[in-house]
Amino acid sequence: MSITITNTYGTAHNVSETNPAHVTSCDRYRLPLVGTIAPGNPGYEDMVGILKDNGHDTRPGGYGLIFLESEEFSATYFGSIAQIEQYQRENTDGTATFDASQGVMYAQWPHGRGWDDFLPRVFWNVRARGGIADGVGLVTAFAHTEIPGAEVIVYEFEGKWLPDSEPQQLVTYHCTGCHLDTFHDSGHVHENTGPSSRRWAARQARQHLISAARHGVGDKNSSCRPNDGEMLRVVNAVARDVWGTTGNALPDTDDAYCATKGPCSIIRELRAGVRPPTYRA
Repeated sequence: MSITITNTYGTAHNVSETNPAHVTSCDRYRLPLVGTIAPGNPGYEDMVGILKDNGHDTRPGGYGLIFLESEEFSATYFGSIAQIEQYQRENTDGTATFDASQGVMYAQWPHGRGWDDFLPRVFWNVRARGGIADGVGLVTAFAHTEIPGAEVIVYEFEGKWLPDSEPQQLVTYHCTGCHLDTFHDSGHVHENTGPSSRRWAARQARQHLISAARHGVGDKNSSCRPNDGEMLRVVNAVARDVWGTTGNALPDTDDAYCATKGPCSIIRELRAGVRPPTYRA
């Protein structure tokens, strides 16, 4: 079954021929971080381990680094220190380019000993580049394959794991077709630590669409299963009985509830360029 996933927001990415949830590359990247490492730097031997393992540790004086990222992919370039220093001098206006053939490129940003202290936390939405706030905003979005007009949206936001916990920088996705709150689906809300967090959230968004295309909307095997307000009606009935009222305590449809109290309320603010309140505060 061939499934095509189409962007409604953000950059289109290249995917595996057999798995449209697996992003393999992008034609356009940001270069948010540039730096150098050399012998004597903390954790240097661990940091160049990836190069040694692949026979690429060819610069005894150290390496110049460029970290590339897109909404769903990232890469790390290892070149000479001289090349990267020249790039930094020429990039004062943000328009410089670099010759990737002079070094080696690895998919994703490295992590582990040395790297975890070296790399700062990087968000897709950054206030200095016109974002609402650091780590607050839309990342990418896809047209729903089965529900016309619906989308699956990946976004960065501020939220709490528990009402009495501290606010965190988080990333997740939301389907405007089924309105599932990913806080109720274990493993679908992520601490927003860098490109890998956003890549994983976007991969899950793609998997949600693939499931809907393969199994249909509402099928027991599908990830896209609208509740049609069933739980809300139960809560409202109990509230009326307990409080002796005739009105509803909550909106009685999933889309109305989501628009006022759920993820759609956050996404609406993000699209308007407004910083939403901390989710689940």
